[in-house]
Amino acid sequence: MSDQAGNRAPYARIAAHYAELITSGKLEPGSLLPSIKNLAQEWKVSTATAEKALRKLRADGLVRGIHGIGTEVLDQPAPMRQDRGRHSGSSWGSGERSDSHQATMMSAPADVARVLDIEPGSDVIRRRRVYRDRHGIVAHSTSWIPARYAELIPELVESERLTGGTSLQLIAKATGRPITHRIDTASARQLTPGDAALLELDSTNPPAEPVVVMTAKFVDSESNVVEYGIDLGGPGRTWRTESEVGQ
Repeated sequence: MSDQAGNRAPYARIAAHYAELITSGKLEPGSLLPSIKNLAQEWKVSTATAEKALRKLRADGLVRGIHGIGTEVLDQPAPMRQDRGRHSGSSWGSGERSDSHQATMMSAPADVARVLDIEPGSDVIRRRRVYRDRHGIVAHSTSWIPARYAELIPELVESERLTGGTSLQLIAKATGRPITHRIDTASARQLTPGDAALLELDSTNPPAEPVVVMTAKFVDSESNVVEYGIDLGGPGRTWRTESEVGQ
C-alpha cells in the first residue's frame, strides 16, 4: 500500500488514499468502499481507525453511507482547497492536472504591485494555467512574481509547465532563502466577462452564481514577497480547508 504522506495519522493516510482514487476517477460513482472490518485488516489498523477514515471521506463529501449496503462513492466536483500541494510539494490537487500554461513579462497592475511591494508599472512575471479534474475546470490560476527572479530562473518566463519543482521551490533553491510564510484569503464574487473567458465560459452570458476566489502571498526568510497567487474557481466549486485542533 503506497504511503504518500507518512507523517499523517493512519486514518488520514487511508482517507487520502481513497480520496485520490475517487477524485482521479479510478473509483467510479456508485462504487462501494471496503467495509470497516476489511479496511482494518487491509491497512493493519483498528476498526476505530478505519471507521474514522470513512467518516472523513463522508465529511469531505466524497462518499455516503447506505444502511445495510456500505459506503458508496459520490459523483460531484471536489472543493477547492487552500492547502493544495502542501503534502505532495506539487501545485496540483488530488486528481487534478494542469494545462494552458502561459508566461510573460509585463507591467505590474497597481493591486499586484502593492502586494509584491514594488512600484506600480514595474516589470513583473505573470504565469497562468488552468487546473482541471474529471468534472472540468477546478480553477484558473495566476501567479505574479517579481521580475528580478527571471535572472536567476529564466524558465519562469517560458510558457511551459515548470520542471524540477514549483516556482516557489525553484526560487528558494536559487536564492538560498526558504519560503517561511504564506498568507491566504478566500472570498466570492460575481463573474465578470473577463473571468468567464478565463474559465472558458460564454463571456456574453456568464453564470449568475458567485465563484470562489482564493489568494496566497508567499514570503521568504528575509521578508521578501516572492509570489502572489490568485485562483479563480470554476462554477459550482466550493472552498474547503481543514486543520488539526489541539486538545
